[in-house]
Amino acid sequence: MAQRFFYPQPISTEAVRLEGEEFHHLTHVCRYRVGERVVLFNGDGREYLAVIRNVTRSYAELVVESVQEVSRELAAPLWLAAPLPKGDRQQFLIEKLTELGTARYIPLSTQRSVITPALTRLEKLRRYVIEACKQCGRNRLMEIASPLELSTLLSSREIPERRLMADVCGEPLRWEHFPVRQATVVVVGPEGGFTEQEITQARQAGWQLVALGARILRVETAAVFVASCFSWRQLAL
Repeated sequence: MAQRFFYPQPISTEAVRLEGEEFHHLTHVCRYRVGERVVLFNGDGREYLAVIRNVTRSYAELVVESVQEVSRELAAPLWLAAPLPKGDRQQFLIEKLTELGTARYIPLSTQRSVITPALTRLEKLRRYVIEACKQCGRNRLMEIASPLELSTLLSSREIPERRLMADVCGEPLRWEHFPVRQATVVVVGPEGGFTEQEITQARQAGWQLVALGARILRVETAAVFVASCFSWRQLAL
């Protein structure tokens, strides 16, 4: 498969001008030249085969030769809500959730959360999504939602009806918790765990508590484990 590059606007069959980081990656990292072909994507679910027509000092001009609808999404969407971990673990979390097909990540704020992401941090997370999509072949971007308070999420009516909360108090996670072709939202807590008040609120709101095993997992480990189980289940058709 040809090297993939992200273009953040609608793509037509006319000339496309690749600039910024993607231009640098095209010319200085991959060292593509005029006449060579690459694949463009912009998150609309399509792949655009394009040929490089011209390269300047600040941009590359490409012409789209063909368009193909290519879906590498799961049979049902997974929403994963979890507090952001510290440092480089944030990038690991976003990359792996993207690779595993997660549809939406919600940065979660709980009573024991440590980090509240600023706008600049969210933009960096979205860049991680793009880089992961370039690598894994997804043509739709995992959405990075606005940060949300746990209490708001638990009572929301604008989320999938299948609602799970990962907690040691729950019943062991089983295949039945992830029905095939059913959208699901899963909440993973901070490293200090949920408070009794938060667990009570979840139960009262109709959320199902599930345990991820006997060991205490870090935030990113728990989130990736859940996404892996969900992805495998959706593939078992």
